[in-house]
Amino acid sequence: MRAMVLAAGLGTRLRPLTNGRPKALVGVAGHTLLEITLRRLASFGIREVIVNVHHFADMVVEYLRSNNNFGMRVEISHEDVLLDTGGGLKKAAWFFLDDGGDSFILHNVDVISTVDLRQMIGLHSESGALATLAVQVRETSRYLLFDDHNQLCGRRAGRDGSPEMVRPAEGFKALAFSGVHVISTRMLGMMTEEGAFSIVNSYLRLSAQGENIGAFPADRYYWRDLGKPENVAQAARDVEAGIIHL
Repeated sequence: MRAMVLAAGLGTRLRPLTNGRPKALVGVAGHTLLEITLRRLASFGIREVIVNVHHFADMVVEYLRSNNNFGMRVEISHEDVLLDTGGGLKKAAWFFLDDGGDSFILHNVDVISTVDLRQMIGLHSESGALATLAVQVRETSRYLLFDDHNQLCGRRAGRDGSPEMVRPAEGFKALAFSGVHVISTRMLGMMTEEGAFSIVNSYLRLSAQGENIGAFPADRYYWRDLGKPENVAQAARDVEAGIIHL
């Protein structure tokens, strides 16, 4: 199985840590976010990865070269213009179509977790879902809504926003997406959006068309968004306390 690491963002929420480097090279307890993500993927047997780059792209390329790609095959997808999560994946689709595999992992570089990718891949395979998303019960500014069968049925902005439903559901759970996906390769040919776009827009459109976009409950795992300096500092304290091991 192959994977893509989404690392092209400007990292504006991480300033001043990203004033002179890309967010992928921000450090936590002596390890960069990119190293942490690649080593986690490797721990599940993934050896071939594509990384999208834009902000300080040359620094990422040189960092990987100087570290021998951490023993992996790493391809680079250069984005002259930021393409967001969906557009970035669509540009890199060749990497997965060339593989012949039936699914792959998409992972944000600015999240750290202990989500069991092996179990997540297993659930994805058993359910026959087009995509499976790691989700949690926690506060967030944007929720994804899942029905009683753990299938995506809509989204909602914040706790009090009105739900935007894309398929009928008698009831729904509002869950926070964790930036880790397992995606069936066949979805790549179904992404009709162009230019820069969020992959969530594709998920919602495809769900409305009857496709199964499923949830992987990840509440029992450690997870932290590393998009802000205070979150990076907390993750470093968690490493020091032995709550998470890098």
